[in-house]
Amino acid sequence: MYILQIFFNFSMIFCDQSQLIAGAEAKAKRGELMRLLPPGYIKDNMSKAVKDPDKRIQDAIHMIFKKFFELWSIRQTFLYFHTEGIELPVNKSVNGNIRLIWQLPTKSFVKDVLINPFYAGAYVYGRRQTEKIVKKGKVISRIGKILPPEECKVFIRDHHEAYIDWATYERNQKMISNNSLKVGKDESVTAVRSGQGLLCGLIRCGRCGRMLHVRYWGKSGTNARYLCKGDFETGGKYCLGFGGSTVDRRFSKEILKAISPFGIQASQKAMKQINSKSSDHSKVIKKQIRQVEYETMRAFEQYNEVDPRNRLVALELEKRWNEKLEELERLKSCLTETDREIEILSDEEKNRVIRLGANFKNVWESENCTAKTKKKIIRTIVKEVVVNLNDSDDMLNFIIHWQGGVHTQFKMEKPRSGTGQKTSMKDLDIIRKMGVRYGDDEIARVLNKLGRKTGKGKRWNEQRVRTIRYRKSIPGQKRSKPDSEILTLGGAARYCSVSQNTIKKMVSKEVLEKKQVAPWAPWEIKRSDLDSKQVQNIFKNLHKTGKLRIKRDDLPVQQLLFQ
Repeated sequence: MYILQIFFNFSMIFCDQSQLIAGAEAKAKRGELMRLLPPGYIKDNMSKAVKDPDKRIQDAIHMIFKKFFELWSIRQTFLYFHTEGIELPVNKSVNGNIRLIWQLPTKSFVKDVLINPFYAGAYVYGRRQTEKIVKKGKVISRIGKILPPEECKVFIRDHHEAYIDWATYERNQKMISNNSLKVGKDESVTAVRSGQGLLCGLIRCGRCGRMLHVRYWGKSGTNARYLCKGDFETGGKYCLGFGGSTVDRRFSKEILKAISPFGIQASQKAMKQINSKSSDHSKVIKKQIRQVEYETMRAFEQYNEVDPRNRLVALELEKRWNEKLEELERLKSCLTETDREIEILSDEEKNRVIRLGANFKNVWESENCTAKTKKKIIRTIVKEVVVNLNDSDDMLNFIIHWQGGVHTQFKMEKPRSGTGQKTSMKDLDIIRKMGVRYGDDEIARVLNKLGRKTGKGKRWNEQRVRTIRYRKSIPGQKRSKPDSEILTLGGAARYCSVSQNTIKKMVSKEVLEKKQVAPWAPWEIKRSDLDSKQVQNIFKNLHKTGKLRIKRDDLPVQQLLFQ
């Protein structure tokens, strides 16, 4: 009898639990089961989810999505709020009750806001599946991974007022899931990295439809080469491959052609944004000041209403009031400092920005415009690039799918190894002639003085000269070889104890002979010419009279010659 009673009790408990679960699921199917709303939402009188009427809370939630769109990374968004010291509303248990408090966010909180479909106006139930497994003879519950909203038990679109639309939510999820180094991701929506391949994640093979991979090489590992694997992994061969630098330069021309007409408009918008006093940070502080002003007034009213004879209560209320006053003063000082740091452009700086907008090409080719910045611009205006190779003429055909549905195309010759990166014959001739006597550092100086560039368009330096000599088998040395019989301009002046201007004048009057391998190369003056009687007599007269007489019919020189 006792056993039957226990079994009956367990049956009743199980039935009650089943009924509760069934009731909860039925309520969830109607979109009415809302145990704890995320920050930014409250329940109205009809138990419907609505936006929190607190404008400060709404702006804080909007700022999370805004900064993620700008920075493309959860971690960078999280670091922004900590760097700027911006607090966000968080649900937190205080003395057993859930309250909304303001604090610096954790990384997990930022991620939870970004992946929560509730902020996109969707109601979901059963995002995590629970399964029963047997482990070490015990039945335990294991919670699975978060399911996509469409795969949850209950999914209701447009259930309540949203902070972002559904298309923005899906784009954010795609960016978050691909912001990793996992193989097979769609790099067109990942966080922009430092590789030089501008078309990373955007370029697709026109033959097989696969996305082209980017292989990085070079000393710093940032030089790009685009490659379609084709059926190589299954024993076949690569479908398509070509160097990235030449293609990126040609593609940049198409980008400039599309962007340049809007340069002035963009520069005006940039000036408006720079000159604006209402920065994101200052807006947050202003709303925080309003909140603290209200709390300060409430603390004062409570202190003012208390009976002064009740000293224990009066002291505590006065302490709270003083704390609010100190916090208010700190926020006002912070706002003043923030407004002081906001940059105000002068008229000259405004004109400079306008000029940059009118000639966007200089901005694009500037060293300050990094590969990351260029990639962000390209991904903003370009949806996809399709490339195909015409085997008959070895030409690459590109089709650019711009955002908005417009398509353009261009052709170019397929880059080959070394194409567009060869050192010019003039530079090789200078290196070959100077390498006999001069060092790599001196050769680089002369090439830079002549305005010459390497095959990749970079300035010459000692290492690059040495690399070219090695590749072309040109003899040379790291430093210039000393030659006692050949003197430079400075060496000749020191040898004769005269100034360099004196040597230059004697060369111009053809009394001395000098040679140069190339313009800006060191002068080469023979020691034997400096030791000649005629030149020595001119120097003796210079040292004796202080005057330089280099005409051959001058009397002092003739007398010395006759002697």
